[in-house]
Amino acid sequence: MSEGACSRVFEKVSRAVAELDYAGAEAGVAEALGLGCDVYRLVEEGLRRGMVEVGARFERGEYFLPELVEAGELFNSLMERYVLPRLSTHAGGRRGLVVIGTVRGDIHDIGKNLVALMLRVNGFEVVDLGVDVSPERFVEAVKKYRPDILGMSALLTTTMLEMRNVIDALKSAGLRDKVKVIVGGAPVTEEFAREIGADAYGRDAVDAVEKCIRLLEKHT
Repeated sequence: MSEGACSRVFEKVSRAVAELDYAGAEAGVAEALGLGCDVYRLVEEGLRRGMVEVGARFERGEYFLPELVEAGELFNSLMERYVLPRLSTHAGGRRGLVVIGTVRGDIHDIGKNLVALMLRVNGFEVVDLGVDVSPERFVEAVKKYRPDILGMSALLTTTMLEMRNVIDALKSAGLRDKVKVIVGGAPVTEEFAREIGADAYGRDAVDAVEKCIRLLEKHT
């Protein structure tokens, strides 16, 4: 396997997803798997990167809701047919419980769904609250499920500010020291995560899983 060859195929997959070219994306995924490329990198550098470009085109008014739906179906189909069967499943029992959701005012869920998927593959139990989740619903979920970790996602600079509101709501409810908080999403940075008082920042789905594992190690 050539590192350069894999990077070129990942780029091919990314472009095909962004262009809603199912046949091209499928051929690229098959080529990457045939080369023995890392499956997690295929997801992050190929499929997810293509979806990020789809989101950017939507924001620029180049794509509309039908294109978003088509892209989501393309992504999910490739994940189910080619990627999920090849992802190794954690065999060491349950690592911990994560409640996850996209914050209020934000209906984007591809990134959040990918993180939830990766967490499950790596031994976490996940309660997915969906999208447009208010601070009150996050607080109620923490009370109900008593998770080890609360994960929040946002794709917009306007909605990521809701993450601070959720953390403030946890403090008001006396729950902040009961749960670790990880945040992520396209506009979110490590600096922003520190500023609002989150415990960790997930750069992408793979990084989010690694950070969640570390949070549990610190907790025990």
